[in-house]
Amino acid sequence: MTDERLRVAFVCVRNAGRSQMATAFAERERRERGLEEEVELLTGGTRPAEHVHDVVVEAMAEEGIDLEGRTPREITTAELESCTYVATMGCSTLELDAAAVEVRDWALDDPGEEGLETVREIRAEIRGRVHDLFDEIEAEVDGPA
Repeated sequence: MTDERLRVAFVCVRNAGRSQMATAFAERERRERGLEEEVELLTGGTRPAEHVHDVVVEAMAEEGIDLEGRTPREITTAELESCTYVATMGCSTLELDAAAVEVRDWALDDPGEEGLETVREIRAEIRGRVHDLFDEIEAEVDGPA
């Protein structure tokens, strides 16, 4: 691996639910796998909300993850085009010029107006997808055996 860090972005329109959960799980995966020096994480939305959805904060607290102090932010095309991987949450019509960016549309339901039980299901799907992505990232960082 070169000295350059892998950049991974999690994006949705409002950056108030799915992308916040994905980023939080990615932070945990990065820490548990010892990839803090190799992987940089970004998150944002194309039209960010004012706060993370309350039901998302509650669901993530059940996982021992505190999203209370997080604020949705706008993410730029330039930031996204600097990434190795961009995961959209099923709400994007993202068109990036950079050929090196691998965009994945995870097609997840929006938890914003859902009840806690449905948000738990969305959370589980996100946790699994982030875990699988980090399996790929870890293999890429480690390189061929």
